[in-house]
Amino acid sequence: MAISEHEMRKAYLYAFSWVYGPKNRFLRQILERYGNDPEKAFFQELKGNPRYERDVFNEYMDLLNKGINVTFITEDDYPLRLLDIPDPPFAVFYRGKLPPDQILSVSVIGARDCSEYGKYVARILGEAFGRNGINVISGMARGIDGIAQKASMDAGGESYGVLGNGVDICYPAENRDIYDRLSINGGVLSEYLPGTKPLPGYFPPRNRIVSGLSDAVIVVEARVKSGTLITVDMALEQGKDVYVVPGRINDRLSDGCNRLIKQGAGIVISVEDMIEELKNREPVFDFSCRGYDQVLGHRKAVKVDRSIKTFLPDPDEKKGEIIPMNDDEKAIFDELDLNPKSIDDIAKTLGISTPQASMLLMSLALKGAVKQVGAGYFCLKI
Repeated sequence: MAISEHEMRKAYLYAFSWVYGPKNRFLRQILERYGNDPEKAFFQELKGNPRYERDVFNEYMDLLNKGINVTFITEDDYPLRLLDIPDPPFAVFYRGKLPPDQILSVSVIGARDCSEYGKYVARILGEAFGRNGINVISGMARGIDGIAQKASMDAGGESYGVLGNGVDICYPAENRDIYDRLSINGGVLSEYLPGTKPLPGYFPPRNRIVSGLSDAVIVVEARVKSGTLITVDMALEQGKDVYVVPGRINDRLSDGCNRLIKQGAGIVISVEDMIEELKNREPVFDFSCRGYDQVLGHRKAVKVDRSIKTFLPDPDEKKGEIIPMNDDEKAIFDELDLNPKSIDDIAKTLGISTPQASMLLMSLALKGAVKQVGAGYFCLKI
């Protein structure tokens, strides 16, 4: 089978990735040593090397036959935003496609074990971004990440998941539906070779790519010590704007967010406010003076599309409006929100007995309209 000169170039670069993994600075130094000629570098550095006794062409074609693509820092399709971060990945493996340089991208991140309120906020943000043509970047993690990405795709938008393992492995397994959809409505990306297992040490480095691909980072819920704040630190190092959703002072899931506000992070007041903030961002990325002339001097500045639509989801939309309820159940439902309330408080407010309130709440829970969160406490279910 014939292979183009461009694909053969990628095959040689893939060989270096296979041998050295994500040793990004080292690999860039090798390329620069040979005038950015991967074929010359291969024959000087890898040919005859016992660590690479493989056929370059067949190895690369096998990768493509598995539905996995790859780009490298020297190539035209390498995401421009990643050139502006410390230690940009040498290789980016992906299924689906890469985030377009000219489209606004926002990272929505937060706690894995999030509250119903956190789920609600992640959903309305993801939905708004999806319907307004703003790409959602996240880590495909359980909780806030996955909820925002799914909501974006449900609304007709695109989303991109950055993995801490090979792109041929779905982790966490419970997000298989999101993983499969990302390959169609966006992409899944990783700097790690296919087959790389999801080890704990791989996730902090991947967070720099999550923030690096984003024009802004939004934190929905985060504890003081969490992986979410690692992403925030990397975003700040990259010069990205960070916004947070404020929470109650006695809510441990909001401790991280509230501390970020104290340190000067932006505050998400509403979906409308966030959309307006993004519309007013700097419209051009220009990397001509970033020190990449030797490997990517021909890349042009890219103008980012700001033609954001005007659709915004109704924040007052309630799932219960499409669930059949009798009058007593409706009265209970209308009394609830996303903050848990006790059965006793609900009964007292509505002037009914505690057993009656308990019976109605259990009925609503069976219908999927409310959720029990702890002994005797209920809230709306998103």
